[in-house]
This record gives sequence, structure tokens and C-alpha cells, in this order.
Amino acid sequence: MIYHIPWIYAPVRTVLAIWHQLTKSEIPELAKCSVLMKERSRVEETICAMQRAGAGSLQVISDFDMTLTRFAHNGTRVPTTHNILDNRLLIDEDCTKKMRELLNTYYPIEIDAGRTAEEKLPLMVKWWTEVHELLIQQRIRKDMLAKAVKESSAVLRDGYKLFFDHLTEQQVPLMIFSAGVGDVLEEVIRQNHVFYPNVHIISNYMDFDQTGALRAFKGQLIHSFNKREGALSHAAGLRELQGRPNVLLLGDSLGDLTMADGVSEHQNILTIGFLNDKVEERKEAYINSFDIVLVQDETMDVANAVLRYITSLRHNLGGMMTRRFSPMQTPRRAWSMPAITYPIPM
Repeated sequence: MIYHIPWIYAPVRTVLAIWHQLTKSEIPELAKCSVLMKERSRVEETICAMQRAGAGSLQVISDFDMTLTRFAHNGTRVPTTHNILDNRLLIDEDCTKKMRELLNTYYPIEIDAGRTAEEKLPLMVKWWTEVHELLIQQRIRKDMLAKAVKESSAVLRDGYKLFFDHLTEQQVPLMIFSAGVGDVLEEVIRQNHVFYPNVHIISNYMDFDQTGALRAFKGQLIHSFNKREGALSHAAGLRELQGRPNVLLLGDSLGDLTMADGVSEHQNILTIGFLNDKVEERKEAYINSFDIVLVQDETMDVANAVLRYITSLRHNLGGMMTRRFSPMQTPRRAWSMPAITYPIPM
């Protein structure tokens, strides 16, 4: 697929010149071959507006499984927080078999670009309700979770420490919104030494009895297609998020796009989508939905670069966006381009 931009007027040319500067010098990571964008100028304008507002106006909302964690490592799928529980310390072989059968049945439905969210919704509820019932039957021991995480092959994306460290240094709240298992999620980031005070988690948490055995899951089930309800009910109660109208949202599912619905009076939302598999089937839907799409990119490079720029104290580029150039002031190359063609990798 190729996008053509024909003859354009001066203000747009100015934006394109600034975008060239942004990608080449300020945020070169946006020029990576794994990066796709439908509206480059809108992305640039949003980033600049968020940078002008500064770190004090920013919050980050992120999914966890296959967003903050890698999708694959050394040719093998990285386990989700539910998959980490597939350990003989916690569950028996029969439970493992049944959970895998459910995965093979419902995961293809979850990522099926040909089905609507409304069609998927009852099936996702059925899937995770059955999984949770299986886990409850196993009476999983709370004191064994840490060991199961340590023995697992869970891996956070390359650059994760810079991501978490930078957010806590800038005092930017990070809300992790996960359809996984909150107790396991916490243990993963704790063992990676990034469970900082600015990190808030909304997820499915286990309820243990007095002996430390799993007896239920707390509250309403959270799955990949009802995060909007969770965002509306939980986000409003977090004081740290108030007065932060700019949002950087990270996810790997179209359902993750609703995670920012709980943000009241938002001003700018920049969405980054990790397209991990079934690329050709889902690429068009992702490009039409996320501002930035990262194709099979196992790093946090782009997110870190965008964060670094937004939280920087430089205002020179943001100021350029509000100025009007005369032909003599505008970079020559921006005025001399009769057409610009952007190839999008297939």
C-alpha cells in the first residue's frame, strides 16, 4: 500500500519539514521500518502539543501481556500471566490440557479481524470464566506464585527498565490495565525491580482463603473487550491521574484503545499499537485505529523515544508549530517537493 501526497500548500509543507526534522533528529526511532502511521502530521502535532504541556500533564496507560512483555523470545512464545500459572507447582496436567484447549479455541477468535467486538464479547467472557474456574479448582497456593514466576520464561520488552525508570523519575503515573492475573503481573515487575510507587494496576486479582489457597477471583472479570468499563470505574478513583489530560496509550489489541475512556477532559491522546502476529490479516485495522503501529517490534524503543521527547524541557520544536513561515523562511527542500510518496511495508 502506498500513500501519495500531491501538491500541497505552505502550512502543510511546513509540517512536513518539521516532521522530517522530528524523525531524523529529535525522534529518529519513528523512522524505523517497523513503524507504520496513517496520519504522520497528526502524530507530529500531538507529540508537540504533549511536549509543550510537559510531564506534569502526562499519564501513561498500558496493557501488559504482549505489550510490556515480549510476544516471543528466541523463537518461542513468551507466556502470558495466565500461562505462567501452567506450572506443576500450581496446577496438574489435566488442568494444563484443558486450559490449552480453551486457548486454541478462543485466541483465534480474539484476534479475528473479521469479527466485531460485539461478536467476540460473550465468547471472551466464556473463555476467561472457564479458565478461572479451572484455576480455582486447583486451589493454587499464594506462597508458590513467586517461584512459578521465577521459573517461567516471562520476558519484558527490551528497554523496559528505561521505560519504568524514566516514568518514575519524571513522576508520571503508569496505569497498567490487564486482562491477565494481577497477582502474577505484580510478581513479574517486582522480580524485574520496576514495581515503583507510580505504577497502578487494574487486573483480575486472586482471592485467597486463610490457608493461602485460591478460592475465587475478586470483582468483575476483566477481559480484552471490556476494558472501557474498567477504565470508567477505576481510573476516576486515582488521584494521581487527575489534572493529567494528556495520555500515551500502549496496547496490542484493538480492545485496548478503550483504556483511556476513564480520562476526564482529555486534551491529547497518542496511541501506540504492537502488531505482534497475523500481521497481514490485521495490519489495515491497526493502521486505521492506532496512531503508531509497531510491526513485530519486541522493544520499547519507540515508546521510550516519544516519552523522552514529550518530557524534555525543550520548546523550540513546539514553538515552530505555531509560527507562520514566509517562503524565504521555510526550508528550501520543503518548498521544492512536488510530491511525496510514503511506502508502507507489506
